[in-house]
Amino acid sequence: MTRHKHDFQAVLQHIAAGDNDCQIARLTSVPRSTVRDWRAGRYRTSSRKGFHNEVCGHDFEGLPAREYSYLLRMYLGDGYIAKHRRVYRLRISCDDHYPDIIQECRLAMNALMPGQSAYILERKPSHGVEVSMFSKHWPCLFPQHGPGRKHERLIRLEPWQRRIVERETRSFLRGLLHSDGCRVVANDRGVRSVRYHFSNRSEDIKELFCEALDQLGIPWTRPSHRDIAIYRKAAVARLDRFVGPKT
Repeated sequence: MTRHKHDFQAVLQHIAAGDNDCQIARLTSVPRSTVRDWRAGRYRTSSRKGFHNEVCGHDFEGLPAREYSYLLRMYLGDGYIAKHRRVYRLRISCDDHYPDIIQECRLAMNALMPGQSAYILERKPSHGVEVSMFSKHWPCLFPQHGPGRKHERLIRLEPWQRRIVERETRSFLRGLLHSDGCRVVANDRGVRSVRYHFSNRSEDIKELFCEALDQLGIPWTRPSHRDIAIYRKAAVARLDRFVGPKT
């Protein structure tokens, strides 16, 4: 029995025993979001895993963790993979007001595909650019690729992706906030306050964001269905150490 199927059977046993999702996640080390899906009957074994190893031959554990974690989140927020003849094209949309983010995205692509160089396309008349690169391996590296909009389909990380993100949670959060987040400096009755906001239509992607915050011990609130906010001074200060203002 594979590890994935073994975890599934263990989760089913705990569900039958009446344990809640948090208890099961703690006892089995299976993410709470996955336990929730399995409880609802949305069990999917990974048909891609053998394809990854046998055809593409990728050493997922050997990927540059920092660059991969950052680019994964940029893809989930502002990325798109499209078939182009015999290869695939990864496109990440960026705002040209933030050249540092564009550069960080480009360097992350280059690190994942040594020997290639990502290129930048301007999207006039808007203030947008696309950081783009062709490769036949993008669907392997980002198995969340699929038909339809991301917020209309299930978004889950593969076990090897979770291991990378757990090693580089800060880079993952940095990509989350660079794509779908903002750092706000407000004046509340003469008192300066700084806060972070994250917004996305996908409940799965919002949950990934909250799980990453929880892993780093950063408290968050949910002022609306679509938004996640970080208000506390200590929490904002921690994010400022590795995120900070967009430049």
